[in-house]
Amino acid sequence: MTRLIFLGPPGAGKGTQAQTLAAFLQIPHISTGDILRQAIQDKTNLGIQAQSFMDKGELVPDKLVEDMVEERLKQPDAKTGWILDGFPRKVTQAEFLVALLTSLGQGGEKVVNLDAPDETVITRLLGRGRKDDTEEVIRRRLEVYRDDTAPLINYYSDRQKLLTVNGNQSQEEVFTDLKNIIAA
Repeated sequence: MTRLIFLGPPGAGKGTQAQTLAAFLQIPHISTGDILRQAIQDKTNLGIQAQSFMDKGELVPDKLVEDMVEERLKQPDAKTGWILDGFPRKVTQAEFLVALLTSLGQGGEKVVNLDAPDETVITRLLGRGRKDDTEEVIRRRLEVYRDDTAPLINYYSDRQKLLTVNGNQSQEEVFTDLKNIIAA
């Protein structure tokens, strides 16, 4: 069973690769951003709570995001494997996830760090054409990513779960590297 957690800076290609690989493996791509948007759209209890924080311009609390991830991982299609994208974002969330996966009998996950240099991800993000993707905003997002995620990379590395893939290649080359990791 394939259980992968994707890490990497904004613009490294996590979402693109997670979608492609999930389709190839016929397992769900679980994106916390998608879960959140769907819960809000469906007006679930968790979605209503999350919306109340977002309406005030606040971050959705970890506990709500954790509850959403738990709810999603308990669904039948997740029993055969999954790719998790956008969670965890910090060590406390990783610790929650370890406990959750153990309780669900879904251990054995691998963590893939899609690594790409700042200039590559800045170019990619500026190329998306979103009006809020200015170079200044992107550099700030990269700074926040490094502050929050560097300890997470060390956390998984210390547990021999971290695999790093060069995200500074074509989509096809990254996909080939990911398939090789799964086959190993």
